[in-house]
Amino acid sequence: MPLAKDLLLPSSDVEKRRHKKKRLVQSPNSYFMDVKCPGCYKITTVFSHAQTVVLCVGCSTVLCQPTGGKARLTEGKQRAMLIQEETALVLPDVVGHS
Repeated sequence: MPLAKDLLLPSSDVEKRRHKKKRLVQSPNSYFMDVKCPGCYKITTVFSHAQTVVLCVGCSTVLCQPTGGKARLTEGKQRAMLIQEETALVLPDVVGHS
């Protein structure tokens, strides 16, 4: 009798709903994002779960408001999530000494 669900390859929806430490591969729920101010076009990096009001550096307009969990972006703001790229360690070729 087969199982009703696959334990090795759960769907992404099921994994997203699980606690961050109980997933198949642990991953955080939070992220950093670049927010562009519509007034002065300066880009500010904002944490997704910010607990304080984030203001624009150039014109002091409110970019996001804190809520109980994720910070809510003010309407009209553009965002782009920062993706951490894995960088491979490149070692120089070592010439053997004779």
